[in-house]
Amino acid sequence: MAGEDCVRKRQSGSTTTFRTPENEETQRIPESERSFQNSSNGRVDVDHVITRKMQLIAEAEQLKPAFMKEVDSHFTEFVNSLVAKSALLDSSSSASFPSSCSEKELHKAKTLRAPPEHGKIFTARRSLLDELFEVSHIRTIYHMFIALLIVFILSTLLVDFIDEGRLVLGFDLLVFVFGKLPVVFCTWLCMFSAAVIVPYNLFVWWAQGYSSSSHRTIHSLFYGMLFTLFQTAGLGFGPTYIAISYTLPPASRFIVILEQVRLIMKAHSFVRENVPRVLSSVKDKSSTVPIPRISQYLYFLFAPTLIYRDSYPRNPSIRWGYVATKFAQVLGSLFYAYYIFVRLCIPQFPNSSQEAFNLRGLVLCIFNSILPGVLIFFLVFFAFLHCWLNAFAEMLRFADRMFYKDWWNSTSYANYYRTWNVVVHDWLYYYAYRDFLWFFGKKSKAAAMLSVFAISAAVHEYVLIICFGFFYPVLFSLFMCFGMVFNFILNDRRKGPIWNVIMWTSLFLGQGVIICLYSQEWYARQSCPAENRMFLDYLKPRSWSCHMKM
Repeated sequence: MAGEDCVRKRQSGSTTTFRTPENEETQRIPESERSFQNSSNGRVDVDHVITRKMQLIAEAEQLKPAFMKEVDSHFTEFVNSLVAKSALLDSSSSASFPSSCSEKELHKAKTLRAPPEHGKIFTARRSLLDELFEVSHIRTIYHMFIALLIVFILSTLLVDFIDEGRLVLGFDLLVFVFGKLPVVFCTWLCMFSAAVIVPYNLFVWWAQGYSSSSHRTIHSLFYGMLFTLFQTAGLGFGPTYIAISYTLPPASRFIVILEQVRLIMKAHSFVRENVPRVLSSVKDKSSTVPIPRISQYLYFLFAPTLIYRDSYPRNPSIRWGYVATKFAQVLGSLFYAYYIFVRLCIPQFPNSSQEAFNLRGLVLCIFNSILPGVLIFFLVFFAFLHCWLNAFAEMLRFADRMFYKDWWNSTSYANYYRTWNVVVHDWLYYYAYRDFLWFFGKKSKAAAMLSVFAISAAVHEYVLIICFGFFYPVLFSLFMCFGMVFNFILNDRRKGPIWNVIMWTSLFLGQGVIICLYSQEWYARQSCPAENRMFLDYLKPRSWSCHMKM
């Protein structure tokens, strides 16, 4: 018996001290999972699986915002630090860069747009929408706009079929607004040829004779006057005269006038960027005069930028499929705008000139015009600032595609003006705002900002005056009145989401005002032509008095 007891003790001891890997793994499993594995007589408890899965998903969703916020903050700090060090590197006169920067230097570099002596820095980067369209959620919004275009097309075809008893596939409106294209092409060819030959040769002659001239001031004034005369008479008056004298339709006038403004701005940038280089070389008594090659200037005239550089970041190859896609999107946007006008604008405005003016009618007109106005606003941005500029950038292998920033996230009008059209904003900042401060002193920032607003508003209004054929300063008033007020009220200190809502609300109302008032004036001038064409007839709004003559 004692032996048997001893054997039993050894067996029980061995069973308690010896652990197989299976036993250890079983002990590691939580009690809830062991109960789950043993439940239902060894069969899988489906309800428990689903509950456990939902718990894990809920925990992951709780962790995701914190994780993404942490990753975003670290990534933002890394990129800002990299950009800051790059700015300090470009602005430093020495060839070496310190291995570490102080926080004060990094903060100072972050606030700089670019080194003052170098101006805008070009770097290889993609357009923001190209990056966003890789996200399926953003791409779905793009698909929704395509679906809306299909709805417009179906609506137009069905209404025409019901009214006419057949499908009407004519595009009379497009044919009208883009009429006289041969005149447009000849005008553009003359403008472009003059912009290639005259500014470049005037600069070369001035630069070659400046160092050896005994009267450098007179020499510079002479060539400066010739260049100013060419800008105002050659590129300024000539195309405007052709657009008016040949009575070009609205879209054809837009092509001529916008190309006129673009070439004037490019010629100014070329001279503005290269004259200081010549003056610096003469001051340093250099043996060579830095004159760009004609090929560099020609590339700049086609490049989607208004800031001249001898060279730009270039991509290694051209993606012709990408180019074809962008031009197809431009064409699609053009037809989109056509159907917006046909379905939403033309049925509303022809009879408005026959109605007496009243506040209720004006309010209804503005709010009914918000939808077409906003759609046209989006189409102009997408077709020109994204598709058109990216297509030319791809063909030229131009690598810096930051033609706009995330203006839709703006909580202030100051940020919106900086991010909506980066191409034009850079020109205004470097050649209007900063040159104004250089000439009048850095204490005149408010006056400099006001001058930039005035220049921008005047050019926008000039384009509309020539293209529509009448003076009706709606856009100028919005720019100089509401635009200036909102620029100071909705400034960069406004960061909350409510300010983004306010900005979008004001943009929507502004688009409604523009579409309503300009359309009313256009149709009023068609319904009530001037009896005696005098200069005052172009200045007096016809929509205010047209109903009295009906």
